[in-house]
Amino acid sequence: MTSVNAPGLAPWRDSARTPGERVESLLAELTLEEKVAQLGSVWVQTDEPGGVAPLQDLFMSAGGLEERLRYGLGHLTRVFGTAPVSPAEGAQRLRSLQEQVMAANRLGIPAIAHEECLTGFATYGATAYPTPLAWAATFDPGLVERMAGAIGRDLRAVGVHQGLSPVLDVVRDYRWGRVEETLGEDPYLVGQLGAAYVRGLEQAGIIATLKHFAGYAASRAARNHAPVSMGPRELADVILPPFETAMHEGGARSVMNSYTDLDGVPVGASADLLRRLLRDEWGFVGTVVADYWAIPFLASMHGVAEDDAGAGALAIRAGIDVELPETVGYGAHLVAHVRAGRVDETVVDESVRRVLRQKIELGLLDGGPLVPAGADDVDLDGPRNRELAATVAERSLVLLSNDGVLPVDPGERLTIAVVGPCADDPRALLGCYAFPNHVLDRYPEHGMGLPIASIRERLAAEFPMADLRYELGTDVSGGDGSGIAAAAALAAGSDLALVFVGDRAGLFGAGTSGEGCDAADLRLPGLQQDLVEAVLATGTPAVLIVVSGRPYALGAVKDRVAAAIQAFFPGVEGGSAVAGVLSGRVNPSGRLPVQIPDSPAINPSTYLQAPLGRRADGITVLDPTPAFAFGHGLSYSAVEYTAIATDRADVLTDGAVEVSVTIRNAGGRPAEEVVQLYASDPVAQVARPAIQLIGFARAALEPGESRTVTFVVPSDAFSYTGIDLRRIVEPGTIVLAAGPSAADPPLRAVIRLTGETVALGSARRLTTHIREP
Repeated sequence: MTSVNAPGLAPWRDSARTPGERVESLLAELTLEEKVAQLGSVWVQTDEPGGVAPLQDLFMSAGGLEERLRYGLGHLTRVFGTAPVSPAEGAQRLRSLQEQVMAANRLGIPAIAHEECLTGFATYGATAYPTPLAWAATFDPGLVERMAGAIGRDLRAVGVHQGLSPVLDVVRDYRWGRVEETLGEDPYLVGQLGAAYVRGLEQAGIIATLKHFAGYAASRAARNHAPVSMGPRELADVILPPFETAMHEGGARSVMNSYTDLDGVPVGASADLLRRLLRDEWGFVGTVVADYWAIPFLASMHGVAEDDAGAGALAIRAGIDVELPETVGYGAHLVAHVRAGRVDETVVDESVRRVLRQKIELGLLDGGPLVPAGADDVDLDGPRNRELAATVAERSLVLLSNDGVLPVDPGERLTIAVVGPCADDPRALLGCYAFPNHVLDRYPEHGMGLPIASIRERLAAEFPMADLRYELGTDVSGGDGSGIAAAAALAAGSDLALVFVGDRAGLFGAGTSGEGCDAADLRLPGLQQDLVEAVLATGTPAVLIVVSGRPYALGAVKDRVAAAIQAFFPGVEGGSAVAGVLSGRVNPSGRLPVQIPDSPAINPSTYLQAPLGRRADGITVLDPTPAFAFGHGLSYSAVEYTAIATDRADVLTDGAVEVSVTIRNAGGRPAEEVVQLYASDPVAQVARPAIQLIGFARAALEPGESRTVTFVVPSDAFSYTGIDLRRIVEPGTIVLAAGPSAADPPLRAVIRLTGETVALGSARRLTTHIREP
């Protein structure tokens, strides 16, 4: 370590000084133009047209790179993730760009390089892990943290500093195209898994970016970028808790604003959210970065600013520190605003301090290599990555129903019909932010960029004795049903039919799931429902496998299929995982992070419903009861819930209660059960959810084994936003319930909260811990 006041060394380059001292020293050196430059970004495009961000081509800068870098730079945008470049090519591009950045500004300050990492490092040849909705189906924070750590190490190994993940939007409407990117519909589950992902990235030295803050997934009619209309209570109790958890328990250092407006106020212009709540109440000290083009959108899409310059002034005052992916509203516009007195320079200074601190924390001002020496030889799809991807995929698959047809003995000589558009398409295994779907659709000559076996290929290896016969039947989307008759004929002549339906992820209408691919209803896309019906009409036992980014309505077939499996885009090893569940090599243990609707038109609007949001016979004929409940999932062994006990009947409103749940494996195979703990508040100041998840744990059980899982539940878990909009824990009765899903958990216990009503602040306890035996 360099000593303090080393001769000839600028104080801000002296790593022996505190970060605060270094920040203030450097800030004092910067001119206004140089300060503002630290809040901007540059996206160096290839010669191909854009298509990975909304309205990308409209806002891209036409200016020369030298002029754009003249006073310095905050961020370099997606050097690896914009076009297919090898790790070596990407590393060389990043080195070259960093050299240009440092050479162009008089103090030689490098930029932060950021990339997307929603399903792994979004670059050519990198492992495409299961989509976040699949992580959520694992109900396994430890596994998610390990996966994120691997992703973070790959990013850091090639010189990337910040990852634009995780997505903490809580699902409110399954028709929204980006459901696949979320961690489900329950704020506790989203918060716990989101915090785990953040820990993995941050421990690898990558700045995790929470998005989209806040309310993005609750848009009207599930339309991307549409307005959000919700009360402050829903915002506080459903939308915000995952962000709070990921900040306080994950250690996230960055937040990205939501594109939407909340009750007419665009989030990018909301000082109430970005300053009062985020910083003053929650104590967040990291950076707020703009979602791509969110600042010029304040003018062009929201109409709250006259032009790009006005949008920049509005955004910096609201609390957006860094404009991404290009400098449009900041830069010279912001300098002019400060000089004219329309924006106080101290507001700029606050944001610059945060950016400089992160550059110091990342070691960018210490004089070492900005791209690691071994970056040219990094294997971004190595065996450890593949093993992790396989584990996540296997634990994410949800067995919805089974009349005993599964598992299929791989040694049995059966004729098996394999039909449907998701059976033989490797891209059907991947989400919209996986590089093959996100970018390579525009570069067909590059193929998939990494080896990905389709489910059909994996079935052939899994069932060597079977006579596997394949028919497409119909495509994922479109109106061509000419192949359905052939698929039905194949099924009619087979012992078993495996029907693979679902989605093909894409961007802005290029798929049936993904960003900008919102659905009008929850029918299977295209003519896939007709295909399923045709196969069922043959009378051959049929196993339905839905490979999708959102849940689709299965009420019409749930009692007619022999078995059903839900696979939320399971990634590069998804084909093997699906084949393994079908054969029994993998005992399914995934649980639904979203409900499976019964009707395509009666959207159940998630399980978090007050009594008026549930089935109401005699009140309405519309029944929102789902086909399969939140938390549901079967295995090949029967697990029984045998007892629940609490360590006390009376619990202080600022105390805690231990809840012990005993389960037993009554089957003949080892199993992993996801024990779920729910709470109900029968009488409160406001209408409360009839049931809500407050804890969960995976428990491995050998045949015949019993096990007790003990949850340490803080009274804060029973808090809610009261009539005066304060978060409170109040005295009264709480009903605890434990079981395998949110649908009528079999075990119940009652406690009474006693003492004074407690108003909770930012220090509230956010996690129900598991006490080890």
